[in-house]
Amino acid sequence: MEANLKSRLITGLIGLPSLFLLIGWGSPWLVHCFFFLITLGALGEYFGMVFPQRFSDQVMGVVFGLLISATVFLPELTTEELILGPLLVLFLSIYLFMGGRLDERLTRLSWTLLGAVYLGYLLPQWSSLFRLPNGRMWVFFVLVVIMAGDTCAYFVGHRFGKKKLAPELSPGKTVEGALGYAAGSILAGCLMALFVKAEVSWMELAVLAGMLAVLGQLGDLFESWIKRVFSVKDSGTLLPGHGGLLDRLDSLIFPAVFATAYLKVFHP
Repeated sequence: MEANLKSRLITGLIGLPSLFLLIGWGSPWLVHCFFFLITLGALGEYFGMVFPQRFSDQVMGVVFGLLISATVFLPELTTEELILGPLLVLFLSIYLFMGGRLDERLTRLSWTLLGAVYLGYLLPQWSSLFRLPNGRMWVFFVLVVIMAGDTCAYFVGHRFGKKKLAPELSPGKTVEGALGYAAGSILAGCLMALFVKAEVSWMELAVLAGMLAVLGQLGDLFESWIKRVFSVKDSGTLLPGHGGLLDRLDSLIFPAVFATAYLKVFHP
């Protein structure tokens, strides 16, 4: 067994049972704390990657991201209308007086805004998904669908992958792996119909799983794009066999956003 696969399996065997126990039976405040901590960790990895030599910009970005995340984690105390606008004005104003050339400051501001929105606002949507009616079940559904797809893509890609999917963004990904991802996700979605305790048909779940599979792969490619720009292989080393925390979360961000919006519209 290759070393990377062995590391992935060991990490999964340790992490997945703990994650499913937390989501399934953990108290709500503990689950939200968990989502907050992974948001903090992902923000730290992102800003360490894009600003490796600028500690002040790293701190600024993490703080900005966490303040934005408050609109998701603390909906009872804050509202997007009252918080996001003033926060954006504040940070845009701060960067007027940061050190460096004008073009450098604008570039750093752009990367800061991207990270704060990408991870400070989109990643915490897992917390919003958890708050929905039958939230635990839907969190399980999205996790299982994406993890099943990711696992199938790994094995199908290694065994049959030939045609590159997006070589400029992620040279290792193949069309065959992407098709394996979709097949694994849809199959998992159909199987999850046995456990979904809501008025949702297995056909709708299969279609939803297919949509999530596409979004999961787009999210994976999006993070790969950022890593390619900064010539970084992994966002960190926290998870053996997977790289950093963000490397494991990249395919979970876009699906959580879509699933939350979809359920609010079609299954309020």
